[in-house]
Amino acid sequence: MLRFARNSPATARRTPRRLLAATVALLSLSFAGTALPHPVAAAAEPSGALAVTAASPQVPAGVTAGVAVFDRQTGTFTEQLAPAATFRSASVVKLLIALDFLWNRSPDTIPSADRTRLDVMLRSSQDAAAGPYWSTYGGPAIVARMVTRLGLADTAPPPAGYEGYWGYTAMSARDTVKTYRHILESAPAPVRDFVMQRLRQSTRCASDSFDQHFGIAAAFDRPWAVKQGWSGRYAQGTCGPASATAARGAGTPAAVPAGASVDLSRPALHTTGTVGAGDRSIVAVLTLHPDGTSYGKAYTDLGRLTRSLNVPGGTAPAGKWYGTWGQDVAVRTGPVVGDNLVTRLPAGVEVLVGCQRKGQLVSVPPYSNDWWAYLPQYGGYVTNIYLSHPDNQLPDVPLCTSQK
Repeated sequence: MLRFARNSPATARRTPRRLLAATVALLSLSFAGTALPHPVAAAAEPSGALAVTAASPQVPAGVTAGVAVFDRQTGTFTEQLAPAATFRSASVVKLLIALDFLWNRSPDTIPSADRTRLDVMLRSSQDAAAGPYWSTYGGPAIVARMVTRLGLADTAPPPAGYEGYWGYTAMSARDTVKTYRHILESAPAPVRDFVMQRLRQSTRCASDSFDQHFGIAAAFDRPWAVKQGWSGRYAQGTCGPASATAARGAGTPAAVPAGASVDLSRPALHTTGTVGAGDRSIVAVLTLHPDGTSYGKAYTDLGRLTRSLNVPGGTAPAGKWYGTWGQDVAVRTGPVVGDNLVTRLPAGVEVLVGCQRKGQLVSVPPYSNDWWAYLPQYGGYVTNIYLSHPDNQLPDVPLCTSQK
């Protein structure tokens, strides 16, 4: 809807897990590592223009996915995997809510309160902003109208008895592509520009403190535009320098109905939007994850799947992907501990490392390390302690040549 410490400088080797479990709680520098490290090599990811691979899409074990990638330049799909399969939409349905409200209205003429509400609903995925539209304009009737208007084949309102929960709207990858095609190719220019501008300005931290720059937003360099969705019993969000988390919105109730046409219980994470100059490619990746999957694990698996796709116009960011261990790992403005918190990572998430440099020595007994990794997508540093690699200095990451 949204960790690091490491080996001693000279004898950089991991110690037995039982020792780490007993000592890691000693860290009190405002980032606490509570999970055990798993030394693994950096994920092998290409940089530069993405190449077409016969193996794509690559769906991680245990993940259920619906995928559609549409190249607007050629008018063809470059990827389709279960494109008609339906998933609970979570916040992706906010696209339909916004389009329904703007159907016979120009963004230039609507009240300022609506402009503000739509802005935070689309940019920061604020649940409270969606509620008034859902309750005022008929709830499920919004979905029914948009199905007819856009010619959607798989989209359906929430199940009976749960009409108030817009996040239970069923959508497919191909219907999501069709929705974006309407916005880009059929909607009045003021509506197109209003919606797409806000999706291009998607905030890293959503209104509920979840990091929403996963999937498309992490797999490709800008330009991109995204509307993300997440739903499940995830731990609270850790995004941003503050720890406050908004209350659960109307899209994700605590109780789950039985007998619905779509899975309403497994953790869901969706990335949708456009990639490339002129919004060349429309990408829709809808996923469900095994019960109990953490937000960081779902974030990582969705990222790996998205990076495996053939997306014309997309460019992979430069750097190396590394796993992290620990919980509430701090990203800081510089390679020092202090009042310089940028955000905290979802537990166990993969991060893109652009370069590394020496900084303040950090100790998480029995580990000490003065190397820090720069994460370009966050604009900040993490201590190398919490990166899943046995060496203090990462062997395949360049030194930072400028002061970030």
